[in-house]
Amino acid sequence: MKFICLAVLIISGATDSRSEQYKAVGPADPVFVVAGEDVILPCSVKPNISVVDMRVEWIRPDLKNSLVHLYEDHEDRNTEQIESYRGRTELNHQELQTGDASLKLSSVQVSDEGRYKCFIQSKSWSDDATVDFIVEVVGRPPVITVDGFDDSGGLHLQCESEGWHPEPVLEWLDSEGVILSSETTDTHRNTDGFSVKQTITVYHSDKIHCRVKLRHHTLEAVIISSSNMFHLWRASAILFSVIVVLSGFAAVLIAVFVHEYREHNQLQNENRRIKHELELLQSQKIPKVITHLETDKGG
Repeated sequence: MKFICLAVLIISGATDSRSEQYKAVGPADPVFVVAGEDVILPCSVKPNISVVDMRVEWIRPDLKNSLVHLYEDHEDRNTEQIESYRGRTELNHQELQTGDASLKLSSVQVSDEGRYKCFIQSKSWSDDATVDFIVEVVGRPPVITVDGFDDSGGLHLQCESEGWHPEPVLEWLDSEGVILSSETTDTHRNTDGFSVKQTITVYHSDKIHCRVKLRHHTLEAVIISSSNMFHLWRASAILFSVIVVLSGFAAVLIAVFVHEYREHNQLQNENRRIKHELELLQSQKIPKVITHLETDKGG
């Protein structure tokens, strides 16, 4: 009897020891993929054993209804699967024989981004692995616009790019690849993704690059701030100064003319008034003279 109990304990201990050796293993780093593509989320058992007879469950812990894919009793059971994953998840049943429980996710969406758990369970052991998944969206090519010159002759440039995910990095570079310091940075997010905008001021002719980066994805725009642009600004500044001076002279001349014109009108009006009064005075004296003559004749 003691021998039988000892044998059971030895067998049980051996089974527990073997169970403790198996681990569900995921990737050490996040998995990246561009939206619209297919991706494999890695998960396997080490040392390699078949998981055909085990339960394999993929979940999103951050979601209320967390089931992404379920394999149990030798078949996929996805009746409780998250709606947005319907028809887009797949386990390779042949690979299950070698302990590979990786999940294939088709037509990746930005909403798929997040943390996944791969849970593997047998009759004697269970373990899970975590997979961090990041979805990338490459935005539209950057656009450089010229915002004019400042008072010191610096050329204001603005670069903007939209529709990225996650947030990209925008940088300015000169013709030798040296990163230039930007003055203002504006980043915001909407339903279309991240938009980033930066401004910079240059003071000499050069080939200026605006580069937007997201990991190994890069889009770039180039503008050449030629010497003609700065010559044009200097000529414009001189012309503007001349126009300001001439406008000042013109304003003075107009003011003088208006003043002289008003004085001339006032003088004419005064002359008319005096003439009118003289005429009235003369018209009043003539009848008196006639009356006086007539009186003298009658006498």
